[in-house]
Amino acid sequence: MVPEEIPLTPMGRDEIHKLETALLIGTLLSPEVIELLKDPNERLTWVDSLAVAAAALARERAHMTVPQIAEELGRSEATIRNHLTKKTKAGQLVWQTYERFVREGVKIDVEDLLGQSAAELSLGLGARTRN
Repeated sequence: MVPEEIPLTPMGRDEIHKLETALLIGTLLSPEVIELLKDPNERLTWVDSLAVAAAALARERAHMTVPQIAEELGRSEATIRNHLTKKTKAGQLVWQTYERFVREGVKIDVEDLLGQSAAELSLGLGARTRN
């Protein structure tokens, strides 16, 4: 299977969605976020915040304005601005992923990122959600 090209400066909706998805997945699979997601009380908040931050950054890279991004995502301009200026933890984490993509290319290797902890992660999350 040939890897799909993910543009770091998207042009058009299709490319924005590709970058948004890569940013979200790349950030969700970071060791720091995996640890944060183990807390069932915070999990939904984190996933939502990361999704908004990834969506905002992908659109900003496509030269959309903050008001345009806020309108499209249904969030306040302040929320979008805070993510884009790294004032939120989610914004910082998504920016780290983007900067890694700039340095290394867009590579999301689940085995490398999770390695041996994949079984631990699924067991850890499963055990915590049953409590």
